[in-house]
Amino acid sequence: MADSVSQGGWNDPTEALLVERLRSGEEAAFEELVRSYGGQLLRVARRFFRSEEDALDALQDAFLSIFKSIGRFEANSRLSTWLHRIVVNASLMKLRRQKSLRETDIDALLPQFQEDGHQVRDSVPWSEDAEALSAKTEVREVVREAIHQLPESARAVLLLRDIEELSTEETAEILGITANAVKIRLHRARQALRALLDPHLRKPQS
Repeated sequence: MADSVSQGGWNDPTEALLVERLRSGEEAAFEELVRSYGGQLLRVARRFFRSEEDALDALQDAFLSIFKSIGRFEANSRLSTWLHRIVVNASLMKLRRQKSLRETDIDALLPQFQEDGHQVRDSVPWSEDAEALSAKTEVREVVREAIHQLPESARAVLLLRDIEELSTEETAEILGITANAVKIRLHRARQALRALLDPHLRKPQS
C-alpha cells in the first residue's frame, strides 16, 4: 500500500484499499464508489437545488471531477470529506452558472442595533410549538425555500453545519476557509434564516 495512504491516519482499511483501487483505474472500484457514496452525495446536492434535475446534474459533474482527480487525493482527510468537498463545489459552481437565481441580501435580514446596543426592532417570539411544526411537510418546505433564498456562501455553511451536521473543522476544510470564518458565516446565516422564517413561525400577538 502506498505510503501516502498508510500515513493518512485512516482507521478504516477498507476505505484505504478502495482509494488504492481507484488510483489504479479499476473499473469495479469506481462502480463501488458510486454505490457506496452516490446516495449520500445526491442528498448533499439536493440541499442546494430546488429541482431534482439540477441536483443530479451537479452530482454527475462531481463524479466526473472525482474520477479525474482521484490520483491527487493524498489521504490527508477521510475519503467521505473529500467527496463532500467536491460535490459541494460542483453544486456551488452550478449555482453560479444559473444567472436567473435571485438571492436575498443577507445584510438586509440581519438585526439592526442602536448605539446603546439594543436592537432597533425586538425579535418576535416564535410559536411555542414551532419545533414540533418543523416536522410537518409544509413547514419543511417553508424552511427549504427560505434556505434557497440565502446567498450561496451562507447557504453552504448552513447546510453543512446544521443540516449535514459536519463539524466546524470539516466545514472549513470543504469550503476552503478558516474555522473562524465558518463560525461568523454560520451566525449570520442563522440570523438571516430566522428573519426569513419569522412571518411563518412567529407567535400571534394578542
